[in-house]
Parts: sequence; structure tokens; C-alpha cells
Amino acid sequence: MRSDVVIVGGGPAGTASSMFLAREGINPIIIESEAFPRFHIGESMTGECGNVMRQLGLGDELYARGFPRKQGVNVFGQSPSGSWWLPVCKRNANWELEDAETWQVRRSDFDKIMLTEAEKRGATIVRGRAVKPVVDDGVVRGVDVRMDDGSMQRIESELLLDCSGQATFLAKAGVTGTKYLGAYDKQIAIFSHVSGAIRPDGGTRETSPDNTLIFYAYKYHWAWLIPLDDDVVSIGIVVPSAYFQGKNETLEEFYLRELKELHPELARRVPDAKLVESVHACPNYSYQVRNFCGKGFMCVGDSHRFLDPIFSFGLYVAVREAQFAAPVIRRYLEGENRDLPNPFAKHQLFCEKGIDVLEDVLDAFWENPLAFAVFVHHRYRDLMVDMFAGRIYEHEHQPSVALKAFRKLLGREEERERGYQDDSLYSVPIGSRFHPERAPLWDGYSEVQGTEAWISAR
Repeated sequence: MRSDVVIVGGGPAGTASSMFLAREGINPIIIESEAFPRFHIGESMTGECGNVMRQLGLGDELYARGFPRKQGVNVFGQSPSGSWWLPVCKRNANWELEDAETWQVRRSDFDKIMLTEAEKRGATIVRGRAVKPVVDDGVVRGVDVRMDDGSMQRIESELLLDCSGQATFLAKAGVTGTKYLGAYDKQIAIFSHVSGAIRPDGGTRETSPDNTLIFYAYKYHWAWLIPLDDDVVSIGIVVPSAYFQGKNETLEEFYLRELKELHPELARRVPDAKLVESVHACPNYSYQVRNFCGKGFMCVGDSHRFLDPIFSFGLYVAVREAQFAAPVIRRYLEGENRDLPNPFAKHQLFCEKGIDVLEDVLDAFWENPLAFAVFVHHRYRDLMVDMFAGRIYEHEHQPSVALKAFRKLLGREEERERGYQDDSLYSVPIGSRFHPERAPLWDGYSEVQGTEAWISAR
């Protein structure tokens, strides 16, 4: 079997990649092992994520399905001065802010919609599990797949697109560079779906019943509430893993107690929690894969980088990178840069710079919450609206004055610039909030295995 482009993973990164590639006249093969619909945590779309859905021609479908319409994000801090609301807004042709809306989606439904649509638009779905990339003289030439019936199938390709998410297929196979683990380690997310929660009354955009609510207890201890339909909400509790272990409770016992104790506003909204889904848990960590593009391969979304999920950027980064990648891939197939050591070096740096914006915003939130609230409320409100919407790339006026202020606050201006100017570094992992000494520049980093072992044990 052969295809110009083979995609590992049928989630949003893979299906969005397929749909954008179809616009370039490329019909890929998607390899997916799971049956859809499948349970998946989340998801709350940023404003620009909703815009990508509209550009894919899926806006009418999402409206017809009745997904909640998100107007913004409400953050409840420890006091009124530490609480704030940030609206969903778009930029018009004159770069002026205008009110907009996006969606909250139940991922089991959304992922099914995306995979079905990708197939309608020309993708071939292969049911099986990608086992090993085919590498010849340093160039990725395809992938070996264990089919659902147990047989092995080799699929040859001009380009292998890794959209495997946190499975990081190519990184684990040693095709990419180092997988750096660091900045949001030693936390655990415990989550479920709950019915009967008290939602905002809907009198204004700020009090829309379909907004995302975030409850900040104290550093590294927070919760989310995301509406999934008129009755059910997704609620997640994120805490240091040591705190969870110290309680010596089952997942459900811990979850139900934290709903009452984590934040008074959360407790008020869930006076009598009725679980409609099992309580799940996953380690909440971050990672960054070096050299995630090369001859015959490219990683998209979580397959090369994952950040603290507090403001729901993961889905957006996946579909936006898919959008950016499609024309680059078409030109590669036509022969552009085929003789370079990394044909996608510019694309790689472009993507990293965008996610660096998110990393710096998130770290500023955790390290300097009071200054962050001042920036949101007063000093840089419009620019903060942009970053929360997902306008994080160079052609979207980044780095902005607000981002530069965050980097100055965090003391990382020099690190960022050094990374961008040195091709051997390109994006410098800044470091863990818990263990800054564990995050030197790429050269010499050697703690990946120990951190992965900690994650696996949980």
C-alpha cells in the first residue's frame, strides 16, 4: 500500500490535517486503531479554534448539533480583585476587536464528526495500530501497521505525519530529537462529567451559561467547568500529585470532596454532584520534542509539544498547525527543499514560536497571578483577548507589548532570543516551575528517562 501522505492518528490533528490537505489536492491515508465515538477529556475551543472550524466549513454542522456557544472565560480567584472575565473576540479586516463566539464540544461526538468528514473529503481510513516507522538512510519512507485482524501491513509514503497526540509515536521511535519533559510536572488531573450544576444566568455575554469557568484555589491547585450540553458539564480537579496521594482516598472520594472544598464558588455551583461518567485521572505534565520535522516526516500538535491545559489551547494548536502544514506539505511533494537536512525547518520554528507565546502566558499566570490579573483587567486587555483567542503567531502581531512584558517579568527575554537566533536550539525549553535547574538548554539534558518513569508509575 502506498500514499503520498500517511497520517498516524485519527483525532483532531489528523483529521484537520487531512481536510486541509484535501484542499491542496492531496488525499492521505489515516491510520487509527480506536473505534469512534470514544471518550476523551474536554473540550473548550478558543475563539480562533472556532474560526478554523468555520474555515473548514464545519460551522453550520457544529451549530446544528447544538454544541454550547462559548462567549468567554470566567476565572474565579481567591478574591473579587483576583477574578476576571475575558470575552471571545475576533479581529476584523482593520484589526479591530469585535464580539464573537466559539463552541464547547463533547470530544466523543466532535472527534467522530471530524473523522467522518475527513473520510467524506477523500481520506482513506486504515484500521490498525502504527507499530514502527520505516526509515531508510535517515529518511522516513512509511510505517508498519498491525491491522485489526492481526496481520502486518507496510504503508509507504513520501511524508509520514505524526498526529498521535500524547503517544508521541515518532519521538518514542527515536526518529525525532530529544523529548524534553519539564514544566508542569508532578500534577494530576482528576475529572468526570456531572449533571445538575448551577450555571450562570445568561443575562449578558459575561454571564452566559455556556462559558468556561475556572476556579483558582492557590498555586498549582485549580478546577475547570466546561458545559457539554444543557445539563451536563465537564469538571476537572488539578492538584499536585503529592496532595492527592496524601489524602489516601479513591479517585471518586477525592473528586467529590474536592468539589466541595477546592473553591467556594465551585461548591456553590455543584451542591449535589450527580456523576454521569466514571471518574478518570491522568498526569498533567508538559513536554517538548526537539527536531519534530525532518526528511519524510512532520509532527503536528500534541505529538511534539504539550502545555498545561488550564486555558484549553491543545485542540487549537492541533488544528491550526494542521492548517499551516498543508501548503508546506504540498510544496514539499512538488520538490521544494527536498535536498535540505530539514525540509521543514522554517515551519518548525514558526510553530515553536507560537507555542512559546502560550508557555510564557501560562507561566506568568502561575508565577505572578496578581500582575497577570492587572494585565488582563487594565494594562493589556485587548492584547490578552488576542492571546487567549489563539492569535499567537508572528503574522498576528506577536510578540506583542503584553508578551514582552510577561517575558521581562519572567526573566526570559534573553533565553527566547538566543533560541530563535541559534539554529541548533531554535526553541529553548525554559524550565520547570518546580525545578528550574532541571531545564538547561537542549545541550546536555539527560533527565528524560527518570521523568517518564515517574509518569508511567502513575
